[in-house]
Amino acid sequence: MRVLLVSSYENGHQPLHVASPAAALLAAGHEVRCLDLAVEEWDPGLVDWAERVAFSVPMHTAMRIALRAAAAVRRQRPELPICLYGLYAPVSRDLTVGRLADRVIAGEYEPALVAWAGGNDADTGLIQLGRGVFDVPARHLLPGLERYAHLRAGGDERLVGYVEASHGCVHMCRHCPLPTVYDGRIRIVGKDTVLADVEQLVAMGAQHITFGDPDFLNGVKHSLAVAEEMHERFPDLTFDVTVKVEHVLEHAHVWPRLAAAGCLFVVSAVECLTDDILRRLDKGHTAAQASEAVALLREHGIETRPSLMPFTPWTTVGDLRDIFDWVVQNDLIGNVDPVQYTIRLLVPEGSLILGEMGALAGPYDADALSYTWSSQLDDLQRRLAAIAEAGADDPPANVFYRMRSEVFGGDDDDDPQIQAGSVEGRPRMTEPWFC
Repeated sequence: MRVLLVSSYENGHQPLHVASPAAALLAAGHEVRCLDLAVEEWDPGLVDWAERVAFSVPMHTAMRIALRAAAAVRRQRPELPICLYGLYAPVSRDLTVGRLADRVIAGEYEPALVAWAGGNDADTGLIQLGRGVFDVPARHLLPGLERYAHLRAGGDERLVGYVEASHGCVHMCRHCPLPTVYDGRIRIVGKDTVLADVEQLVAMGAQHITFGDPDFLNGVKHSLAVAEEMHERFPDLTFDVTVKVEHVLEHAHVWPRLAAAGCLFVVSAVECLTDDILRRLDKGHTAAQASEAVALLREHGIETRPSLMPFTPWTTVGDLRDIFDWVVQNDLIGNVDPVQYTIRLLVPEGSLILGEMGALAGPYDADALSYTWSSQLDDLQRRLAAIAEAGADDPPANVFYRMRSEVFGGDDDDDPQIQAGSVEGRPRMTEPWFC
């Protein structure tokens, strides 16, 4: 079978969620071609070639783009079987199944995707959580690493490879899409497979690796083994990981070892600095603990890159000011991409946060892939988003102060100062992260 795999967005990285299923499909004897709409133009010729088309939808942005691309496929070849696979595949099924897609698969999708590609059109279940063995991702089918986000650190730029040592998450944060698919479970990617993928990424020029696991310390022994053996094989390779605040503190003993293995920074979902909202989200940490985590990582030379979700139905202007003050107090201005100050709560179908929102949740917007909600801060959120977009090429500190001024307005009596040199030089990706 001739199978076209399409990615639309994977956080600025070469798409692992195309490379991994591509390897499984090749091993099953299929012909596979790949298209990454983040860096490549839409190619109707590939649609003409394909006997089946599958779209990777690991996040909200990817799903919205994929829906438009799937509609284009339907117009060009109405009879062509289409599949949506990945974390966001279950979202807006009334919009997709039957209209835009013949099959949707979430979770550990490779076996079901291979079966579908082989002509088995039976719906074996939306969510697949079987424990599987993974093939080494087929990176040769994708554009080179130079086409994707780079690491910028100390004035240098490095090519970056993206891998995952595990899928899912053991936690049940109410606003996160993972619990609706994995229900508090994780699935491990074998160490040998991860390291073989790292090896081929290094051969492609990678000098830095992003571990994209939802939480790198969900399986702490496995993750440590992967990181330390990677360092043993490639001692000059650096890396970053994603870890929730709760795990940063709980596993304090691992940070000297991860620092020695080349860890430069940790992406951590701080979300906000209001304990009541953190409780509603079931984040498992407090505002004070967020500061403790930043300090702990810095003790070992590791920077924190907080991801934020400032706008929720419960957010006040005071809550926003707390976020900006916290960033200054913890010397994080250079660590936060301005887009993070604009993020608004998404409420997809099945989201656990619906139980907390109650009557605050409005009708479901299938095109936006979220239940609607509104607040008195909606206009402020739009103004901050406009500042972030207009300042995309400006130093983060300049954009930060413009956004802070918008939030504080005439009540801003302080002129926050940071030490010279503390903003620039922090390790960061050249493309801002968002979901």
